[in-house]
Amino acid sequence: MRSSNPVLTRRGAFETGRQQQAGYGAPQPGPQGAPFGGPQQPPMQPMTPEQLQEMYRAQSAGPLQTGRMTIDDVVARTAMTLLTVVVTGALSWAFLPFENFGWAVGAALAAFVVAMVLTFKREISPALVLTYAALEGVFLGAISHAFEQRYSGIVVQAVLGTAAVFVGMLVAYKSGWIKVTSRYARIGLAIAIGFVTLMLVNGLAMLIAGGDGLGLRSGPLGIVMGILGILIGAFFLSLDFNEIEQLAAQGVPEKEAWRSAFGLTVTLVWIYLEVLRLLSILRD
Repeated sequence: MRSSNPVLTRRGAFETGRQQQAGYGAPQPGPQGAPFGGPQQPPMQPMTPEQLQEMYRAQSAGPLQTGRMTIDDVVARTAMTLLTVVVTGALSWAFLPFENFGWAVGAALAAFVVAMVLTFKREISPALVLTYAALEGVFLGAISHAFEQRYSGIVVQAVLGTAAVFVGMLVAYKSGWIKVTSRYARIGLAIAIGFVTLMLVNGLAMLIAGGDGLGLRSGPLGIVMGILGILIGAFFLSLDFNEIEQLAAQGVPEKEAWRSAFGLTVTLVWIYLEVLRLLSILRD
């Protein structure tokens, strides 16, 4: 089997060079003065643009990989981002009164603005990613405290449920049970857009008429919508995994690991909130 190590694959050439230097098998000129006793070799053909582009996209080996994004980079940046969410969430839980959601709503709106900036910003900013995580943590800490006051133990259940969805999707993706294709992505995004639109309409109805609006967050219909929301979050996780894998294979700059960490954090926050809402409906 041919080794993928470039040093090993070129060992034969090095040995041949040493033999030639020692006088073994030295090439003899041909009848017309051509090397190796044969006719004059034609000049090397120039590479096509497609071949040059493929070489550019290929991942470098060995020391040349310095500064390229790896899966480990994404894991480390995601851990830092989630740790920021947890720390600010714990501070929000401990020091902000859960009866007053003013701080939570303000933090949620600020986090949304920062998320939009990060989404459309050409160059990723680690400081903005951590700012988003901190603001999201303030919001999650306040709302989690409020839910915990009404449903004892629900926060731990929601965290475990979120972790279960993450691990399950990771196993399904790595095992090849889920394949991210263009058709898969189009269908999933269409469902997600429809879901978000319904939630916005329901929220508007809540502001106008009060109560649960269209009833999408309570009763049997609320359970169905809660399960659908979790499935959409799982779908976004598969897109995140696929994008991270592709970016690592392309050898993008290491700084892009922050963008992947941001995407994973947004998806995990989505799943946590949907699990929290679903559990509250079931416990009612």
